[in-house]
Amino acid sequence: MSDLTVSFVQASLQWHDPAANWAELGQHIEEISIRTDLIVLPEMFTTGFSMDAASLAETMDGPTVAWMKQLAADRDAVVTGSLIIRDQDRYYNRLLWVRPDGTLSYYNKRHLFGVAGEKDVYTAGTERLIEEWRGWRICPLVCYDLRFPVWSRNPSTAPYDLLLYVANWPASRRTAWITLLRARAIENLAYTIGVNVVGIDGNSLAYAGDSALLDMRGEYLVEVGNHETSITRTLRRADLEAFRERFPALNDADTFSLGEPVSELSHHG
Repeated sequence: MSDLTVSFVQASLQWHDPAANWAELGQHIEEISIRTDLIVLPEMFTTGFSMDAASLAETMDGPTVAWMKQLAADRDAVVTGSLIIRDQDRYYNRLLWVRPDGTLSYYNKRHLFGVAGEKDVYTAGTERLIEEWRGWRICPLVCYDLRFPVWSRNPSTAPYDLLLYVANWPASRRTAWITLLRARAIENLAYTIGVNVVGIDGNSLAYAGDSALLDMRGEYLVEVGNHETSITRTLRRADLEAFRERFPALNDADTFSLGEPVSELSHHG
């Protein structure tokens, strides 16, 4: 199977200003000069991490979904990231997985951050999403999900190859972000990407970035630091398969089920 080229954007989001964020993220994406298979944006990339869902929520046929579809078509790549969605009178912190042909899947954030009141505003997801894309199995999750290893757990049968976390993870808890990203990569024997933001949001919370790409050993392939940028790297299939063959720890894991991660139930459009 082929390698996978992935790009991710670490940005300073403009508070409650989707148009400004489309423009800024678009500029960073324009800096990606080579062909890429996957473009990863942060959590709530149109607004920042906000509880003002009543004012900010979009629908699945709204302008941000249209923007993502156009970007996916233009770059011949999947575009993913989360935003505030209203669906059947409920609000979701919803990660969209938008393909170049305009079809999409989605994942509703499972673990809502009670400290910030996210549980009081949004509805938690119930199903994990594992997507097949250009020969790779990819599991995208959102921010606080990182703290719950059972939800991230890689199945021993048909394991995923790449684990993604899109986030608005504050600087005050950056030690946890750095430590847990490495732990998730190691325990799941998977490439792992964490995409965070920088700057200060409308609630005066500071974000330190620290977006990263780690290999299945938990070694850093990219460590971004505290600045705005876009990063593109190619993940080597042969390296992943060789390591899993030498160290097949997933085969020794205890057996239990979280329910089937069925992406086809989350298709829309």
